[in-house]
Order: sequence, then C-alpha cells, then structure tokens
Amino acid sequence: MAVFSRLLLILLFFELLFFELLIPVPADAKKHETGFLDRTISFQAANYKYQVFVPEDWTPHQKWPIILALHGAGERGDDGVLQTDVGIGTAIRTNRSAIRAIVVMPQCPKHLWWMLPPMDDLVMSTLEQAIKEFHGDTQHIYLTGLSMGGFGAWHLAEKYPGRFAALVVICGGIRPPAAARKAYPDLAKLTPPDLPKSYSEAAERVGKTPVWIFHGADDDIVPVTESRRMNEAMKRIGAEVLYTEYPGGTHASWERAYDEPKLFPWLFSKSLGVPSKTGSSRQTEHQAERRSMLWARAGTLGSRTWDSLNSFWQREGIRHHSRRRSDPVFWR
Repeated sequence: MAVFSRLLLILLFFELLFFELLIPVPADAKKHETGFLDRTISFQAANYKYQVFVPEDWTPHQKWPIILALHGAGERGDDGVLQTDVGIGTAIRTNRSAIRAIVVMPQCPKHLWWMLPPMDDLVMSTLEQAIKEFHGDTQHIYLTGLSMGGFGAWHLAEKYPGRFAALVVICGGIRPPAAARKAYPDLAKLTPPDLPKSYSEAAERVGKTPVWIFHGADDDIVPVTESRRMNEAMKRIGAEVLYTEYPGGTHASWERAYDEPKLFPWLFSKSLGVPSKTGSSRQTEHQAERRSMLWARAGTLGSRTWDSLNSFWQREGIRHHSRRRSDPVFWR
C-alpha cells in the first residue's frame, strides 16, 4: 500500500507539472528584485528612504536571515543611498557570497542620532516592513552598527532585549563623545553618567545576547574604553562575547571588522529559540539532493507548480532546500 501511495503521488506530481507548462506564466511572476533596492517607509506623517540588499537567489518560498545595519554620522541624510557606501554595504559589494541574508539599511536624518527619538522606533518599523516583504526569519534577526550606529546598536539592544539573535558592534558604546553631547543637548540628557554601574546596567538590559565587539586601539573619535567597558560588563553577566581590538587601529575599524572571515559564519550560527527550517541541520544530504533534482526538472515555473511541488515534498518528508567614507566628527 505504501508503494502504491508513493507511485500515485509521483504520477499526480507530473500531471500537475504538465498542466502548469500549458499555462502561460507572466514574465514578472518568474523574476524577483534582488541586489540593493530602494524602499520608503511612512512614519509619523513623514516618508523615510532606506535600502535593502536582497541576495540573488532570494525566493519567497523560504525564510531568510535578516541583518539590521546602522550607519555612522557621516552617512546621515535623506537620499536613502549614502548609508550603503560605508561598512556592510562595502562588504556586500566585495564578497556577496559571504552575506546570504536580507540586509536592511535605514538612514538617519542629518539633524538626529540613532539614540534620539523617534529614530529607534523608526528603525524597528523599517525592520518589520522588510521582514514582511522579504519573508524574514524572526528567529534569525541580527543587529550591527558602526560608530554612531554602534551607539544605536547598543541602544536598540537595551530597548528591545531578546529581539536580536546576535549583535556586531563596531567602535560604539553607551556614552557618546563629549563633542556630540555638546552639539545635541537631547543626546546629553539620554547619556548615562560616567560610572562603572552605567555599563553594568546597560549589559543587564541587553541580556545574554551574543555579541562581537570591534574597536581600534587608537580611535581618536570614539574612545576605545567604551568597547572595553561593555566587553567586561557583558562578560560579567555571562553573555557570549567576542572582543577584537586592532592595535594601532583608528576610527574606521569597520573596514577590517566586516572583512573578518569568521564574522558572518559566527553571526549566522546564532538564533532565537527553536531553530527554524532555514538551514536546518536535520535535513539529510540525501533529502537535499532529491529536492534539488526535482527543482531542476521543474525549471522556472509559476506559483501553482511550486505549491504542488511543496505539497509533494512535504508528504515525501523532504525539507526545504535552498542554493545555498570614513565617519567624520560627530558634531559636523
């Protein structure tokens, strides 16, 4: 009976496949936008432009890891593009294969900081919009930031504990430089006192989220002590912390940080709660090969054939398989 049922399923699959081939499929149904994409979000009666990077092999039929990336002060503006010129945007253009994720890159206006309202809520709304549009995996959401964005990353991690599977913070901290506090009085009001307990309390609010911290030892814009103190504070609460300090390194430590060969493998290994189907280690090589073979035979088809394939694979016990400006001074 089991053999007969399997044969029946296979015959049904090929019948559906043949039927789908007879139906013209619109060209736009076969293609998806990939690469760096322009997006806009309406927030509090204003429109904000941002960028999303989508891998070339993106498909809506699986969930994708998402990286939320916060830029530095030098990339503030309203063009929605400048933030891709530094940091993770450069890393993507250099080696796209290393970053197999949706990368969300909001842009902070020139007169604001990531730590100031309403930017934190805007960032999270942008993230939610991207998750919905690009089928983001909520178990694999990562947060990174450099310089001003590094301060924003710690701020968001404190405000939304347990939201991110891991953090990558580059030349950031919790106490912005004196020049920035002087230029932005509201920022000074949010800055905690220069006391050891400020870092301990910040770490407690972040919780045991894994974090990799980077900083240049000779950074003349953001004191390296900011990262050193957060590193020690996170260790004290038992969090998984990796700390890389570049001897002789200056402020632009992100150029080396995002180029670290172990960074993204480490990042993508982290997840919240029970791992999702994306990249599940439970899938055997045999199942993957079977699914790839069926997909190759199907070619580029419409959604009805995909649904038929998906149903067939589920019944067969085959899991999803996919192919696998330097920051200026803060007061400028």
